Amino acid sequence: MKIDVEIEIASPKSSVWAAITDIKNCAEMISGIKELTVIHQPEQGLVGLKWKETREMFGKQADETMWITESEEESYYCTRAENSGAIYLSTLAVSEASYDNTLLTMSFSATSNSLFVRAVSAIMAMFIKKSMRTMLEKDLSDIKTYIENEIRIKSETKV
Repeated sequence: MKIDVEIEIASPKSSVWAAITDIKNCAEMISGIKELTVIHQPEQGLVGLKWKETREMFGKQADETMWITESEEESYYCTRAENSGAIYLSTLAVSEASYDNTLLTMSFSATSNSLFVRAVSAIMAMFIKKSMRTMLEKDLSDIKTYIENEIRIKSETKV
């Protein structure tokens, strides 16, 4: 299963990058994350950053341990999570859009090394793909709202 979503944010790329890489505070920004605990913080950079996040998915609390596997400053980072034989990969990327806006793109894929899990996943994908897309779109919408509100608050306090 592969899903790509994107949203334009009225903010410079550097501000969007700063927000999406502030992993320890993502629970304040993304309403779907109920709890987040950083497990490992690398001395520098993002690669190796590992955390556990708790979300409510399909009516149940779900914990996932995720880590950043690849990153290019102010461009993108890739994460990986593994659970019950499934491998989840996602990429968050920022690019310049019109009028000093930023395009935030998220790509998500789920695969498996197990034939059984692949077969079950193929059947389940038909049912959960729409829900996953909705969840990812909500995450990006939450990020947009958070960043644009932060900019509005900062500009109001300058007046």
